Amino acid sequence: MRFIVKRFTELSTDELYAILQLRSEVFVVEQDCVYQDIDYKDQKAFHVIGIKENAVVAYARIFDAGDYFELPSIGRILVKEDQRAFKYGHQLVQEAIFYIENHFKNTSILISAQTYLLKFYNNLGFVQQGEEYLEDGIPHIKMFKG
Repeated sequence: MRFIVKRFTELSTDELYAILQLRSEVFVVEQDCVYQDIDYKDQKAFHVIGIKENAVVAYARIFDAGDYFELPSIGRILVKEDQRAFKYGHQLVQEAIFYIENHFKNTSILISAQTYLLKFYNNLGFVQQGEEYLEDGIPHIKMFKG
């Protein structure tokens, strides 16, 4: 697995297509959640792409402070279902954290996490902030790392 980080304008058409296909596969089909994934936030985001054997199998998008939340943030975190056994999710989030710390020069990060992943994010240094809420019909919690 290798990771690359690109701005929206640096993505090739094929990379963008693979990212959107994978996001749809995981968030719309697998999680059975109809929501508007194409939200015009991708243009502001940095895209963390996990590539294995020339295929996109992991992905996250990150934002600098003020571009989504008041703090830098990570979202749309996903790993292709048949690749999760390899623990690429941890590597993906660590890569995003590393990018934020080194390029945004900030160690504080805020995320909106699906509640069932609380322990996963706790293991990466995030702590719950506030109460659970629904986002697109799925229970979420705000989590902070700093």
